[in-house]
Amino acid sequence: MTRYVELRRHTDNDGDRLTPQGIADAEAIAARLSPPYAAFVSTGAARCTQMVEILRSAAGQDDVPITEATGLRSSVEDRWRDAAKAAGKGADVEAIRTVDPELVERESWLLGLVLRQLMEDLPEGGRALVVGHSPTNEAAILGLTGRVIPTLAKGEGVLVTNDANHYQTEPLP
Repeated sequence: MTRYVELRRHTDNDGDRLTPQGIADAEAIAARLSPPYAAFVSTGAARCTQMVEILRSAAGQDDVPITEATGLRSSVEDRWRDAAKAAGKGADVEAIRTVDPELVERESWLLGLVLRQLMEDLPEGGRALVVGHSPTNEAAILGLTGRVIPTLAKGEGVLVTNDANHYQTEPLP
């Protein structure tokens, strides 16, 4: 019962749109994909959907709809920003937890539930490509696996593998 999620952070953006560099970086990432995908998922932010569209097209799967998983996008983004800023530049979820433990505890749990459901909805052997944000991608991993992963730079990602409810993560190339 193995299922896979490629969870990526969107590339460079200006507001809610990818920059020309962000588009070029997404196109470069497309060369490293592992299709076919059973699902393409965005948090609903335009920059994430734009990147998913680029990756889906590169995978040759324009016929597969893009799903919005708004539950992978925090409803308290300003609180995340404030806590991350207080924790220091490049702080991981563990450092953010020292600043606002209640935020990280609750949000990791919620985001992890959404990621777990997304995985459970995949067919056996299925693979999803998900584009989201930092630090909520990392918080979802914490909620799902109980482990902290390093902060994802723009365009970076992690492969999450679910084999009989045993979750593993590894960096994506």
